[in-house]
Amino acid sequence: MERERFTPGSGRLDPRAALCSDAPALDLNGTWRFRLSPTAGVSPAFAEPGYDDSAWHDLPVPSHWPLHGHGAPAYTNVSYPFPLDPPRVPDDNPTGDYRRGFDLPHDWSGGRLRFEGVDSCAKVWLNGHELGFSTGSRLPVEFDAGPYLVPGRNVLAVRVHQWSAASYLEDQDMWWLPGIFRDVTLTRSAADVFVHASWTGGRGTLSFDGSGRLSVPELGVADLPAGTEITLDVEPWTAETPRLYDAVVTLPDESVRLRVGFRTVSIEDGVLLANGRPLLLKGVNRHEFHPEHGRAVPYETMREDVLLMKRHNVNAVRTSHYPPHPAFLDLCDELGLWVIDECDLETHGFGQVGWRGNPADDPRWAEACLDRMRRMVERDKNHPSVIMWSLGNEAGVGRNLAAMAAWTRQRDPSRPIHYEGDPSCADTDVYSRMYATHAEVEAIGRGAEEPLADPALDARRRAMPFLQCEYAHAMGNGPGGLAEYQELFERHPRLAGGFVWEWIDHGLAHPVLEYAYGGDYGEPLHDSNFVVDGLVLPDRTPSPGLLDLKKVFEPVRFEFTGDAVRIVNRYGFRDLSSLAFLGVVEVDGVPVSEFTLDVPATGGRVVLPGVPGVPGVPGADGSDDSGDGDGDGDGDGDGGDGERWLTVRAVLAADEPWAGAGHEVAWSQSRLSPPAPAPTPGGATGPANPVPTPAPAVAGSANPVSDVAASGPGNPVPASVAGAGGPGVGAGEVVVGGGHFDPATGRLVRLFGIEVEGPRLELWRAPIDNDRYGGLVRTWRRLGLHRLTHRVDSVETGDGLVVRTRVAPAATDLGLRVAYRWTEENDGLGLTVDLVPEGEWAEPVPRIGVVMALPASFERVTWFGRGPGEAYPDTGLATRVGRWSATVEELQTPYVYPQENGHRADVRWAELTGSGRGLRVTGDPVFGLTARRWTTADLERARHRPDLAPGGRVHVNLDLAQQGVGTASCGPGPLPWYDLRPAETTFRLRFKPV
Repeated sequence: MERERFTPGSGRLDPRAALCSDAPALDLNGTWRFRLSPTAGVSPAFAEPGYDDSAWHDLPVPSHWPLHGHGAPAYTNVSYPFPLDPPRVPDDNPTGDYRRGFDLPHDWSGGRLRFEGVDSCAKVWLNGHELGFSTGSRLPVEFDAGPYLVPGRNVLAVRVHQWSAASYLEDQDMWWLPGIFRDVTLTRSAADVFVHASWTGGRGTLSFDGSGRLSVPELGVADLPAGTEITLDVEPWTAETPRLYDAVVTLPDESVRLRVGFRTVSIEDGVLLANGRPLLLKGVNRHEFHPEHGRAVPYETMREDVLLMKRHNVNAVRTSHYPPHPAFLDLCDELGLWVIDECDLETHGFGQVGWRGNPADDPRWAEACLDRMRRMVERDKNHPSVIMWSLGNEAGVGRNLAAMAAWTRQRDPSRPIHYEGDPSCADTDVYSRMYATHAEVEAIGRGAEEPLADPALDARRRAMPFLQCEYAHAMGNGPGGLAEYQELFERHPRLAGGFVWEWIDHGLAHPVLEYAYGGDYGEPLHDSNFVVDGLVLPDRTPSPGLLDLKKVFEPVRFEFTGDAVRIVNRYGFRDLSSLAFLGVVEVDGVPVSEFTLDVPATGGRVVLPGVPGVPGVPGADGSDDSGDGDGDGDGDGDGGDGERWLTVRAVLAADEPWAGAGHEVAWSQSRLSPPAPAPTPGGATGPANPVPTPAPAVAGSANPVSDVAASGPGNPVPASVAGAGGPGVGAGEVVVGGGHFDPATGRLVRLFGIEVEGPRLELWRAPIDNDRYGGLVRTWRRLGLHRLTHRVDSVETGDGLVVRTRVAPAATDLGLRVAYRWTEENDGLGLTVDLVPEGEWAEPVPRIGVVMALPASFERVTWFGRGPGEAYPDTGLATRVGRWSATVEELQTPYVYPQENGHRADVRWAELTGSGRGLRVTGDPVFGLTARRWTTADLERARHRPDLAPGGRVHVNLDLAQQGVGTASCGPGPLPWYDLRPAETTFRLRFKPV
């Protein structure tokens, strides 16, 4: 039984490079006949050419049969979905039989059947003759078809088992999806070429292994024989400057075309170099995934992925955890991405049994492990984008990994070898880790990490570059801590950067749930939504996390000093000549002037036309240029001085292959008007730059561009108690500045004629994935923060209205004394909230703020603050201070698994409007804003987006601060200064009608 053999296959031809040949070829993709059986022991009679398959189904190839109504997908992260008893697999083994007829041209002779990817074990027949079998799902295999081809009609039959011995080597964190999911071709090409193109000392060297003669017309190279090395004047290939030269290798029976890039990867003094310069990887991990097609990713989608990466300043990809479709690497060559090419090997589930029987150290698996490495290296050896070979992922340690590394070094000494799973790095050239904390990364950068027990191995590892092959787990809302990681990568030369986990949410399109994750197909063993952990949503909409990553990865930095800005080039291999630099001055978010900057190609200090004392730009000197007469630019006459902000942007000066002219590459802001008042003791504060320093006890909205914090109460003014029959007021109500209150409870019931609920203190948020998987939710529920009790102790009238309460969870002596102070102010209503904690609050809390509800007719929000997207204390780096507007629906971030989202940070004022009515909320100086058509409890109960049905109210959170986001779904939690702990605090809001 081939499916239960340690050997990787039989009847296969030697692996060779993926090449573009002019030899005849037949594309065998398309509609095949298909039959699914629940077990593997089905008669092979279907392989006979005359077999009647009229009762079978049609199935497209490439595809996965569970995504076309045959069986169902299943997701596990680590656990094998079958017992660990290698090489045996269950009797219940879904088996797909495929048949495809094709006509052979009359002049055809010989040829190879090439399968680019079949999951997990395939046995192949041609015209009834068995060609062999193969495993290694994400790797190509070829069979000699020549002896069995016949003129005219031919029948190809393939049997695919979902489970095989090879499944023990393919325990990657992904959906289990069997089938012929990559291209099938009949080709008469047999060529194999290995081009060596390096770049050292300003010149390129070129040679190749194989047969035939190589020509590069652009370089004047013609008929270069194999084994001959020449030196040339060439432009080097880098991810920033992906210069390629078209080459042709001419053989007796065919010619093959390939694109040559000259580059050299090396390691010197513990630093990773490309072409002699330090290489900083700003990377992402990329599984192959499409919400409708699984791993059968269309070419257009692959290209879209690369374009999106380039447009978000990503420069590197780790092909987690298997080689991608070869066309993806062609795109990386063409458009420019550094690639770690990873072998199709993972045995993670053996870790759950103490790594007993791990195939990586079992000699019975040696041939299969080495076979996978050989097939990857031989296929992808000509790609300049591939700068490292990875032995696989999470496969423990063992002799088979050592054999794979040794063979690879002999075959291709030009590329370093990567593998994360062995901390000794005995078989690798780089030191790789997953989810190391900021403190660990900093120590490694300094060479001060914990030593290995073996002094020789320790010394060897300390001489290696370090990279995080996975970090910043992008699951749901997050990840946090990106800026702090990047600052470390840039500070220490030993640190070669890293790869965020991961590129895309693996939500499968579902007719009812919208997107499905683990458990949605009835799997008895699954890992829920842990498969939904990407920087783009399943439809490839960028998440807020990707926008933050773009900001962190910017190749240009801006340092504002007085009347100038210093432009810092953070590219590794090009200057700034491809960029144009634009500036705009805004007054409270309204542009008053725009200008360009003349920046040298090398960067440097540039004087700004538009800051105090520099003529040429109106509005930069503090004068009112907004046209509304009050200086704040909002047209309402209440503005005071207003806020003046300078924004400088770096955009593409001309079209690039990956984006058009005007595409924004980098930006920064500087406040021109005086800063806001200093915070009162205990108020919310946050760092004033992208790499924060510890904040006080109440850690507020971390802000890379703002310098604001919560201030103290204003001056109270008298209130009135309306008696029976008072004009427009119900009997017994308390009226303060347009607010109508219940005199017994102090509850606000109407605000400027609008029926409202609240505001009252809120400490809870709908848990994000990092809260849930990181364990904070258990702590919060143990404290009872999701079920607070609000007790009114007194309602005092006089100078305004003061409602004194105690807010506390049951079964604990922890609590908060909360005083709501309402005052009439400038045709509006002021609210000051005083908080005094009681008891020992040792743990952080989700949020501190107030929540209120407005009628459902309120549908639009306009605000001045950070935007346009969401921001939390350690996220939102992509947001900038400005004036923004969105519907309530547009404020939501549609995470596949519903959770806290949509928070707008450092809001100075916001207007909520609808049906001819409006309410303006102003901070003193800022607040955090969330508005949605469901309660926090509704959001917490939801498991999929369709679970969220709009209710009869718009629920508005006005926050002093929130707990940080971190990356604890897989990795560290928030840095300490992003923890939110209750402290004696005062924050203030003002309401007025609009």
